[in-house]
Amino acid sequence: MATLIFILKILGALGVFLYGMKVMSEGIQRTAGNRMRKVMATMTHNRASAVLTGVTTTGLLQSSSATTVMVVSFVNAGLLTLTESIGVIMGANLGTTLTAWIIAFIGKFSLSTIAIPIIGIGLPIFFIGKNRVRNFGEVLIGFGLLFYGLFLLKESVPDMKGMLQSTDPILAAKAADIQSWIQNMSGHGYGSILIFLCLGVLLTLIVQSSSAAMAITVTLAIQGWIGFPESAAIVLGENIGTTVTAWLAALGTNTNGRRAARAHFLFNIIGVIWMLIAFYPFLAGVNAMASLLPDSLRTGKVESEMGFRLAIFHSVFNLANICLLVWFVPQIAKLVTGWIKEPVEQPDAEHQPHRLRFISQNMVDVGELNIPEAENATRELADITQEMFHGYLEVFKSPDQDLTEEVKRIKAQEDATDILTHDIVEYLVRTSAAEISPENSRSVARMVRIVSELEEIGDTIYRLIQITRRKYTKSRDFSDEGTAGVLEFAALVNEMIDLYLTVLKSGPTDAHMKRAEQLEDEIDRMRKRLNKLAMKRMGGEGIDVKTEMLTIDMNNQFELIGNHGLNIVQTSYFDMFEHEVPDKYEEA
Repeated sequence: MATLIFILKILGALGVFLYGMKVMSEGIQRTAGNRMRKVMATMTHNRASAVLTGVTTTGLLQSSSATTVMVVSFVNAGLLTLTESIGVIMGANLGTTLTAWIIAFIGKFSLSTIAIPIIGIGLPIFFIGKNRVRNFGEVLIGFGLLFYGLFLLKESVPDMKGMLQSTDPILAAKAADIQSWIQNMSGHGYGSILIFLCLGVLLTLIVQSSSAAMAITVTLAIQGWIGFPESAAIVLGENIGTTVTAWLAALGTNTNGRRAARAHFLFNIIGVIWMLIAFYPFLAGVNAMASLLPDSLRTGKVESEMGFRLAIFHSVFNLANICLLVWFVPQIAKLVTGWIKEPVEQPDAEHQPHRLRFISQNMVDVGELNIPEAENATRELADITQEMFHGYLEVFKSPDQDLTEEVKRIKAQEDATDILTHDIVEYLVRTSAAEISPENSRSVARMVRIVSELEEIGDTIYRLIQITRRKYTKSRDFSDEGTAGVLEFAALVNEMIDLYLTVLKSGPTDAHMKRAEQLEDEIDRMRKRLNKLAMKRMGGEGIDVKTEMLTIDMNNQFELIGNHGLNIVQTSYFDMFEHEVPDKYEEA
């Protein structure tokens, strides 16, 4: 019964720690998610900045797994190159060492004395504040819970020396048995190091968080359950175990996404291999560094020098690994490129978009940081509509050529718009299911509208293709005036398509909004003018009424594209300039 209570206390403390990490991480995402996305996408163009980005992001999220899952997602979306992602992953390994330093300081002061007040400050801010202020309150609550969880973890693990010296003979006997078991495992030289390394891998796989695994390891070391070599070996195993999360997240992603996950695995494996070779000399160096610590860090109520030695080991190892391998990033990229081959091209593969896949991390929800992939897929969908319209014009202008293959290509693209629309909407629904900020929640809703407008444009363009096919199969020749009108109208619609593409890729401005409204007015006037001309031609002798009806149908489809294009520009504009949203737009 006592053993069960001990295990439940450990699990409960770990639960408070993990929940605090989750709350804090998600609060930070809601507070600074947009900035984090921009930093991740724009400040990784050289190795040094990529490593720094990984360190900062992981230090904020307190989860290297969340960072690497996010990196895999960004590579899958094309927002990061494979080379850039390797630098960020290297930095993530260093950023996660912050956890060990926090735990090492546990012995110097009572975390409970600061954890509860931090929660007390954050709670009213969370309930009273709005938007970012409310999110900041959530960050404080998560930070306090994380600290309190660490305090509970330390209190739940009894001091081994105290147990051995206990006046209770049963407790002392149990402590002696545990000590004997650990000593038996530790008495096999390098074999013992490999055993504890495997235990580190297993521990990380079980708790699904390298930070939580580190918290357990450092706490056990501080309380005297395991020695320094054994705990250092467990830390090495945790470095390997944390790569599994990214590996699993990459299943189903594109080739580069899988390569990024393999690069993470390869980087950590190479680091562990050279560390095993230099293990004992490296530990001696760490001990020498720890001896230089001031006495204030090495004495106190709890003997916490072991915690600082582990923190030094974890940090110096990861820093050394980065310094060693950062020069070989191109070679690592080349190696994983050869490991994960490009898939064999299938017929019509060029017409198929990459399948969008929602990537999540079990412990920390990265919904805020998943949005860029949906934005990138939306731009891809817009590119497909432009290609379809250009293909339609090619078919319309070439009545004497057999363009059956071109029509098939456009049909495949229309099918691709349906697939991509389904993927994006499902992805956005899953993103919005997480607790994202109100601003991003509005952005998600408006992105769903943009995607639906783009799908309608794809369907409309394919209807134009079908009308053109009827024109050719029925040998219905437009008059010179009718043909000139279609081409003039198509040029106006093409300008609208170019405009919404520019807005989706570079952001809307007042000039874009004004031009979109002007274009839509011009499109409406042109439809009315050209349809009146077609009606007038119907009254002439020798005029095929059905041919003119095709002209009118085509003009009506053009106007639909113009309407959808205006809706896309408006939605993008009002998403960026929320204060300018008219009431009628919100009601719609």
